[in-house]
Amino acid sequence: MDEKKLSKRPLQTRMLLKRSGFGDKTLWDLLQLLIVPLALAVIGFWFSSQQEVRQHEIEDQRAQVEREIEAERAEQETLQAYLEQMGTLLLDRGLRAADENSDVRRLARARTLVVLDALSPPRQELALRFLNEAELIQGSPPDEQPVIPLKYASLPNSELPYRLLLRGANLQQADLYSSNLAHIDLRGTYLAGAHLEDADLEGANLEGADLSGAYLGGADLSGSNLTDVDLSNAEGLWERGTDLWKRGAGLTDADLSGANLSGADLSNAYLGGASLKGANITEEQLAMCKSLEGATMPDGSKHP
Repeated sequence: MDEKKLSKRPLQTRMLLKRSGFGDKTLWDLLQLLIVPLALAVIGFWFSSQQEVRQHEIEDQRAQVEREIEAERAEQETLQAYLEQMGTLLLDRGLRAADENSDVRRLARARTLVVLDALSPPRQELALRFLNEAELIQGSPPDEQPVIPLKYASLPNSELPYRLLLRGANLQQADLYSSNLAHIDLRGTYLAGAHLEDADLEGANLEGADLSGAYLGGADLSGSNLTDVDLSNAEGLWERGTDLWKRGAGLTDADLSGANLSGADLSNAYLGGASLKGANITEEQLAMCKSLEGATMPDGSKHP
């Protein structure tokens, strides 16, 4: 900085600048000297903040993994405790031979419903497999009552594998909302009044099953075997999204009496021997069917 510029500054400032060696520097020169350390300080602060954020993320991920492991462990313990308790009820308390209204039967049913509600789908499958193989859930009223009725069981959004057998199981009024039951053997299953909204039943074997009064809005029954199935008074069959007759689902000998089929697509439907007595269905819909041979029409007459 030249003497002319420096002389315009206060005496103390001039002396300080001369002693510090900055006497020939402009204000801009001084500011430039401060930019680098200031930038380094800002970068250091940003890097430190990012490290702190990353550390928090790592700790959160670790905590989440630990919670999941703990939940898995607790769930496995719940299932193990249930199986042990059921073993005791079967072997020591005579569950199978106990009276229908006995305390041991009530305890077994209450415990089963609580456990099914608490378990995730993979362990629900294990519990259901045990109940099925032990023949504790088979039987349809009024002829036969199961040892442990699954009436009102809560199984929404379940992902049950096709290899699971639920043949003849009693799932009366069970909540199976949006459950995956595709290709499962459900022959003779008692599903009266069950909530099957948006359930995937594609390719399921429902021969002889009782779906009377069940709610099927949005359910996919395409390609399923509905031979001799009871769909009397079933609800939601007509609703948009209910895929019942796609790819020619068979309804041979099905009981559709009283069912509301208004608006349903019946193209290629096989309704030979089916009962449509009292069903809400139009002549146009019936004309779309692939077969009506021997079917009982809505007015009670027999189709030739």
